Amino acid sequence: MIKQKTYAAIDIGSNAVRLLVSTITEKEGMETDFKKTSLVRVPIRLGSDVFLKQKISDKNIQRMTDTMLAFNLLMKSHGVEKYKACATSAMREAKNGEEVSQVVKERTGVEIEIIDGSHEAAIIAATDLHALIQNDCNYLYVDVGGGSTEYTLYSNGKTIASRSFKVGTVRMMEDLVEHRTWEEMQAWVKETTKDYDDIDLIGSGGNINNIFKTSGKKEGKPLSLKYLKDYNEMLNSYTYEERITELGLKNDRADVIIPASKIYVNSMKWARAHRIFVPKIGLADGIIKSLHNKSKRKSS
Repeated sequence: MIKQKTYAAIDIGSNAVRLLVSTITEKEGMETDFKKTSLVRVPIRLGSDVFLKQKISDKNIQRMTDTMLAFNLLMKSHGVEKYKACATSAMREAKNGEEVSQVVKERTGVEIEIIDGSHEAAIIAATDLHALIQNDCNYLYVDVGGGSTEYTLYSNGKTIASRSFKVGTVRMMEDLVEHRTWEEMQAWVKETTKDYDDIDLIGSGGNINNIFKTSGKKEGKPLSLKYLKDYNEMLNSYTYEERITELGLKNDRADVIIPASKIYVNSMKWARAHRIFVPKIGLADGIIKSLHNKSKRKSS
């Protein structure tokens, strides 16, 4: 007996807004299969508004409304049964964040939940990390977004510590990360990982996915610290325009990828890690998983 459901996740980030539609297939005696049916990304870059002016501009409220109307229609077209929309760093810091989510709900019917950093880290941890995490190993999971970076330390299959820092790619690009915050992040990673040997990193976020794709490595294989350092140097040797024309990066990726690679390289150095695994997961995948787990708990 095969059971299929279609769920959707909306991730409202500081750099882009994403809609992920997934088909979930359950068959008795088999592991549940999560298949990405559709992924749509719109680069609204709410962080540029919020981190500079503390509020979302009228122009971006309109863009958000248009995007949510489009996402709602796409969800209907795909026959989505359940969805969840989560907003992260930019929306939670915007003085008009709650007001914007109310406007979006009234105009489009899409309900947005503004989540904090620890909730965000917990949702992401509910993804396919268990498939990667071996019980006798140590991992530092790093998710780099536009407004914040989330860390979780795993050892022997258990969560040891997690923390969210207001250090993100859009924030760094606008020169809005205080030196003190960067130092605090460095100190936390060093202190939290100091008693653990042979730590590997697990990286998520659009930028590390892009770097991994460029490497040509097979899925499941890690990137080395040396590769990441060399790639970071290479990125810095190109102008913004060259990164678009010669490296083929999207114009809203060609700028944020530099601060992102800096965060990953430094995180590896601070944790004394030599390898980083890139499992292509993120908040949207975590939302789908949490919707599925919730419906399973209800039916059991």
